[in-house]
Parts: sequence; structure tokens; C-alpha cells
Amino acid sequence: MGKTVALVVAAGRGRRFGGDLPKQYHDLAGRMVLRHTLAAFATNPEVDMVRAVIHPDDRQLYDIAAAGLPVLEPVPGGASRQDSVRLGLESLAGLDVSKVLIHDGARPFIDAGTIGRVVAALDSHAAALPVVPVADTLKRGKDGFVADTVDRDQLFRAQTPQGFRFAEILAAHAAVLGEELTDDAAVAERAGLKVTLVAGSEDNVKLTTAADLERARRLFEGPGEVRSASGYDVHCFEDGSGCWLCGVLVPHDRKLKGHSDADVALHALTDAILGAIAAGDIGHHFPPSDAKWKGAESWRFLAHAASLVTAKGGRIVNVDVTIICERPKVGPHRAAMAARVAEILGISQDRVSVKATTTEGLGFTGRKEGIAAQAMASVWLPR
Repeated sequence: MGKTVALVVAAGRGRRFGGDLPKQYHDLAGRMVLRHTLAAFATNPEVDMVRAVIHPDDRQLYDIAAAGLPVLEPVPGGASRQDSVRLGLESLAGLDVSKVLIHDGARPFIDAGTIGRVVAALDSHAAALPVVPVADTLKRGKDGFVADTVDRDQLFRAQTPQGFRFAEILAAHAAVLGEELTDDAAVAERAGLKVTLVAGSEDNVKLTTAADLERARRLFEGPGEVRSASGYDVHCFEDGSGCWLCGVLVPHDRKLKGHSDADVALHALTDAILGAIAAGDIGHHFPPSDAKWKGAESWRFLAHAASLVTAKGGRIVNVDVTIICERPKVGPHRAAMAARVAEILGISQDRVSVKATTTEGLGFTGRKEGIAAQAMASVWLPR
């Protein structure tokens, strides 16, 4: 299977928005609109890569919006949105892409559920369009008067990301070069591709006018919410000396076996933080099948998870780690462990708890065959 890529189209000037600053670079709850959009895809486990298509004059603004996010280099757009999408698609050739999600940069409220439904639909369909049913009564007007009432049954409002099998949408865009169609689903339709409908979200609005931005700001002005999740990991012992636990090398007559440095406590904590923001698990971000992570320091995994929280505009509230083993003794190193975790996460030490327990001689930890760890993490995220 090839990769799933999100192509975020952000090359427009937003003339209906007013002012000199393109709408995707306006402030929304302390971050640029485009950063909210990029972060939604960059932190989603269904998406392997993210690339933005931007106006050549906006590179400095883009670099501020994308700072610290795991995204590909942006590419310049064209004279129209359709040109920009085509150029973005062409830039993905050679990257082993099988699915592409094309999304408007000015839709910062895209949720993981909509992304997941679009990606899943591409397993059995060439194209997928997120939609919401039309709820209002529709009228057709003529000369300032109502001409008739339009039947709204089977009418929908189209949203993004619109998902496609990469090779097919690339060919479809090449075939309509010079034409102007309303969206990428229309390009697919012109090429004879059947576009399946999936549920969108009423919150997934596009910011078109200054009034839209003000409404969006009011949504973000709420108190936010705290989300919590747990993590668990196990590693067995092997010949060696010393175990990495919570980023501290603890003296022991054996070491833990793993593709990385096998820090079982940091692995559990990384999974807890990723779970709190619904960003998959440690294996998705750092697959053990990838040779570049062989012997890697596990603090890098935890720091990555923390950066994804920041990317969403959130913060880590507190973390709690329990190390389960007979040996080595954790007590003498507990303070150093808590200090190291706090340092990696960039939070105060009073927000970090490190504990240890045994299984009273029961199970594999009781037989001193390895170490287990469980962790909890709570993060605050804007609504």
C-alpha cells in the first residue's frame, strides 16, 4: 500500500475577505488559520504526509504558520485553485502516494472523524466527497421574486477534504487543463469517476468572509477541554548492563531488549499522550521496521508526542507513570526520572508523577524476565 497524503491548498488571495493579508494567515486563537488546518492533518494517524500549496509571495508567512510541524516543503500554486491543485498533485509524483486528500487551507475545523471516513472510503471507491445535507428550504428567485421552491431531497453541501486515488485524480486534472470546474469532485466527475458520499461535519466550515473569522474566534474563546488517555508497554531483559527508564540510565545487571533504547516507561507515556489527542500510537510514528529508529533514544519519541499537542494549540496538564518490576529498584532514581520527563515535555516537575510497584513475584515481571509500564496523560485542547 502506498502513502496517504493531505494536500492543503492555501495559495488564494481571499478577495472576499478584505484587507491585504490572505485569510489563511489571520490569527485564530493565537495561531494562524492555516496552522490549525495543517496541524489537524499532521497529527492524524491516517495521514502519512502533508504538503501545502502556497502563493510564492507568502513563503515567510507560511514558515511561521508551519513552524515545528512535520510537513513536507510547500510548493507554489498557480493562477487558479484548479491550477494550484494540479501543481500540488504533480509535486507528489514519485513519493509512492496511493491516496490524496485535497483540503482548503481556510477550513481549520476539520475533524479526525471526517478525515477517517474519507480515507476509509478510498479503499473501495476512486473518489470520496464529505457532505452535509441541505437543511434549509430552498427557493429559486427571478426578478426579485420567488419563482418556485426547490426540492431539497438528495441535495448536499460539499466540503473538503475531498479524497481520491492519486493516479486517477492526477490524470483527471491533466485532462481538464484550461477548464475551470467548481471543485476537485467535479474534475473527477468529468473524468468519469464515481464519487461516493461520506458524512461531513457541520463544524467543518470554510472561512470566506471577515464575519466567518469572527464566528470562528468565538468558537475558540471557550474554556477548551481536558482529554486523558492511558499507555502500556512491556520489554523483556537481555544480556547487557543498565536499563533506560524515564530517560535515566538505571544501573542493573541486564538491559531491556528493543529496537530503540527500549525505555519502557517513556514508550508507555508517549502512547498515553498520543492517545489523548487521537494521534495513533508510537508504532505508527516510529515503526520498528524502519532501520533509522534502531537504537534511537526514546526521549525523541516523547518530545515528538509533546510537539503534536503544541501543534493542536494544546498543553500537557499532567502525566503519571507506573513502572512495574522486581528489579532494578526505582526509588533511588525517582526524582531524577521525574525531572527528566518534565524537561522533555517542557512542563514543571510538579506535573509529573513517577511511581513503581511489583507484582509480588507473580507473572513475567515477578519472575524478573522484564519490565512493564503504564502511564496516564491529560492534555488541554481548545474546542
